[in-house]
Amino acid sequence: MPSTQGSDAYERYVLDNEDGFTDEFRERLDVDARSLPDALAASEAAGRVPVVAEIKPTSPTTDCERTDDPVALAERMVDGGAAALSVLTEPDHFGGSTETLAAVRAAVDVPVLRKDFVVRESQLDAVAADVVLLIVRFLDEPGTDDLADLVAAARERGFQVLVETHTAEEVERALAAGAEIIGVNNRDLAALSVDLGTFERVAPTVPENVTLIAESGIGTENDVVRMREAGADALLVGSAVMDGDVRENTRRLAAATAATETTTEDTT
Repeated sequence: MPSTQGSDAYERYVLDNEDGFTDEFRERLDVDARSLPDALAASEAAGRVPVVAEIKPTSPTTDCERTDDPVALAERMVDGGAAALSVLTEPDHFGGSTETLAAVRAAVDVPVLRKDFVVRESQLDAVAADVVLLIVRFLDEPGTDDLADLVAAARERGFQVLVETHTAEEVERALAAGAEIIGVNNRDLAALSVDLGTFERVAPTVPENVTLIAESGIGTENDVVRMREAGADALLVGSAVMDGDVRENTRRLAAATAATETTTEDTT
């Protein structure tokens, strides 16, 4: 049975957005996806921390609101060293749109994640992306599709799938569904509280052959180092990139581990 908190979050973020549940015919997508694991590996090889920088015009968890051209923001993030981008397409709570994602993906050459509350197969055909997000927490709810079925349906269309978890039990479910890329969200979607210890507790349950991404609450270089030391292959960062100069913020976080190692070596 889904928890009451899970149901509250589901109602807040998913049921509010009726457009996401349309059953009208959409042409089935056939996506030629850019490889997210390859992009993360290329960032590592270039001496950068793999950062998935997020274009998030607004959020229930921040006062920051950006009205800049999202394509210009995306280009500056990539210029700052982002290995990949995440684009919100949920309009009501995060100010996103499928049109924004399409424009961003056409303008950059890195993988682009569609960040939304996808709970039915029909939603997959709304817009092409390289990676689609599926949140385990929301796929217990009545009327949602089965996680494994959604993973398979996404892959049939050419998408890579980032399966988001918050607990060790959700990691088990993600693995059972065939997840190859798993995110651990440090934010509790019901309470909206953030605890970086969440990733540290959950990460050991993820096999080494699975790409592991730390999500939410990462704002400083020390946070980057902490998540990397706990096993993160990459970091998904939204507010800390969007709040200010997105190029410089991305560059600073992508260089965090290298800067820390240099400082350590200089003092030994």
